[in-house]
Amino acid sequence: MAHRVRLGRSELQVSPICYGSWQLSPRCWGPVPTEQVAAAMRRAFEVGVNFYDTADAYGDGLSESVMGEALADLPRDQIVVATKVYHHFYEDGHRHPDLSGKYILEECDCSLRRLKMDYIDLYQLHAFDPLTPIEETTEVLEKLKQAGKIRCYGVSNFTVEQLRLARRCGDYATLQPRYNLLQRDIEDDLLPYCQAEDIGVLVYSSLAMGLLSGKYDGTESFDDHRAKVPMFQGERFKKITAAVKGLGPIAEKYSLTIPQLVLAATLAHPAVHCAIVGIKTPQQIEDAAGAMGKSIEREDYFAIRNALSL
Repeated sequence: MAHRVRLGRSELQVSPICYGSWQLSPRCWGPVPTEQVAAAMRRAFEVGVNFYDTADAYGDGLSESVMGEALADLPRDQIVVATKVYHHFYEDGHRHPDLSGKYILEECDCSLRRLKMDYIDLYQLHAFDPLTPIEETTEVLEKLKQAGKIRCYGVSNFTVEQLRLARRCGDYATLQPRYNLLQRDIEDDLLPYCQAEDIGVLVYSSLAMGLLSGKYDGTESFDDHRAKVPMFQGERFKKITAAVKGLGPIAEKYSLTIPQLVLAATLAHPAVHCAIVGIKTPQQIEDAAGAMGKSIEREDYFAIRNALSL
């Protein structure tokens, strides 16, 4: 049975697990096995995942290009593709924020070409641009929507004040924030606001860059983006990995893996519609898809949260 949820007030019907593709960004994650990732993207559809998230910034277009090739043979009306815009790219690798109307029009066409698609289901502002009036940005998003190039638009990494400002200018349907059971700061403001306003919430870093997967024991070191992240360093890393391993008995109670348990608990928050999971292999998406439709008893839900309140 296909698990689908309506993404807030939008018309998008999506799987609760979304295929994330930030891993196709060599500057953050090192060399990427693109053929393996493409196979995982296709496998996602086979196991009931119809929602794919990418961005023009991931690999400076590489992620969109790989996704476009991987999904080319899938029925377009049965998949939902989201991408993002924010950085203005230059051939020398330089980039800077740019959500001007002129740049968004140009970059949307570039994303469509890389994705090999006629339209984008969800077009997101990757972050807030303080130098461009939100009115200008919103006006061009509405033009793209009216032209049929995008179905709806949303934001990522906005504060609640920035989201309120944006929504006074246009019909921003979704928010993509960082949220996981270790990093729950948005529960105080953004999530209540989105729930009250029926804004679709698709959270990224739902497994905290793999830290909540249960595959680490606290002795590992990293030479990619995680080398700069405090959660992956020293005693804090060891403390978190031990706490995650300690979720094993609860996972066994529900016949779930630890990642499935964590994802199910993340999706249990009433404001969260989808959890984006960074996937590199077909096996990883098969496991993540197993979290869809799973419910956790209230007592266990709070036991998980308490264990990860570190």
